[in-house]
Amino acid sequence: MDFPFSDALKRLPEQFFAGLVHKVSLLEQEGHDIIKLGQGNPDLPTPQHIVDKLKEASDNPAYHKYSPFRGFDFLRQAVCDFYAREYKVELDPETEVAIMFGSKTGLVEISQCLLNPGDLALLPDPGYPDYMSGIELAQARTSLMPLTAALDFLPDYTAITDEDLEEAKLLFLNYPNNPTAATANQAFFDKTVELAKKHQICVLHDFAYGALGYDGKKPQSFLQSEGSKEVGIEMYTLSKTYNMAGWRIAFAVGNASVIESINLIQDHVYVSLFGAMQEAAAYALTSDQICVEELLQTYELRRDAFLGHLRAIGWEVPEPKGTFFVWLPVPKGYTSEAFADLLLEEAHVAVAPGNGFGAYGEGYVRAGLLDSEERLLEAAKRIEKLGIFSKT
Repeated sequence: MDFPFSDALKRLPEQFFAGLVHKVSLLEQEGHDIIKLGQGNPDLPTPQHIVDKLKEASDNPAYHKYSPFRGFDFLRQAVCDFYAREYKVELDPETEVAIMFGSKTGLVEISQCLLNPGDLALLPDPGYPDYMSGIELAQARTSLMPLTAALDFLPDYTAITDEDLEEAKLLFLNYPNNPTAATANQAFFDKTVELAKKHQICVLHDFAYGALGYDGKKPQSFLQSEGSKEVGIEMYTLSKTYNMAGWRIAFAVGNASVIESINLIQDHVYVSLFGAMQEAAAYALTSDQICVEELLQTYELRRDAFLGHLRAIGWEVPEPKGTFFVWLPVPKGYTSEAFADLLLEEAHVAVAPGNGFGAYGEGYVRAGLLDSEERLLEAAKRIEKLGIFSKT
């Protein structure tokens, strides 16, 4: 007997990355060596000192019971200490921090927390596909904000209609940006705060790649702008900063009413994270950050090697400013999907087609710097052999 899905599940968009993984899997089953640059899954292990802290903490019998619903006090305090150290932002651990099961969870939950059926959310295009999942579950509507190279992949707030600004309840931002690898400065976030105050819009800043800014330029936190806590929150994950993707630990910080809404929905769905993981996460945030510096250096070396070879074969590619992605313009005569399929089927290099991130992602593919320098150079050499590009 088959039972029909609920209407809520039927509204969910197709999982973009699932289709990509399936294509790669079929070729691997045929015995092909695929260089997988299509997903955002960190390839390096969690730093050993964090793993050792988890092992040690796992022996604590107090953690073998249910954890406090809203996380242990020490982890919320560690988040506050982290923001004070990294961004000079002061937070109240009781009212301005929510512990989450990975930022993907929070990015879906936020729409269910703040949007009613028919409410409007402003979304970047291109943008992280799972923003739409929460919006669809909430039966809300969207207005898309194009991100283009001409404006350094920042939304043009003056292009949003007066009607949409008056109706909007929630604004999604993400810098350093996935998929474009762009960054935002304080002037942009100051402008965002001004807009949000004027139109009473809640801002959600997805800061997943907050540690990954290149060439010595530290990415800006939304909460560094004056008045930001009045109008929004920021979500941060340990997945990228500490290679803890499989641990599923993240947090939201900022506006107390929004933080309470996240805590409230999680009170009904979860009973917080394993306590030993919370202790290891607190240790990651507050211990020596040399591992983060080394990780950023690794990505910079990979970026320089990969892009250097792509440029040498005649592919004019822009320099990413942050994240571990590169946003590559496709050659003339190809759509994003057609070019991604060509790279996969002929060069056995997997990238993500830009149109999977939105209509304004058409004309690009996204590649992750998530393999060794040697493998990235091998990917570039395979692309070279296709003969699509010509050296000048």
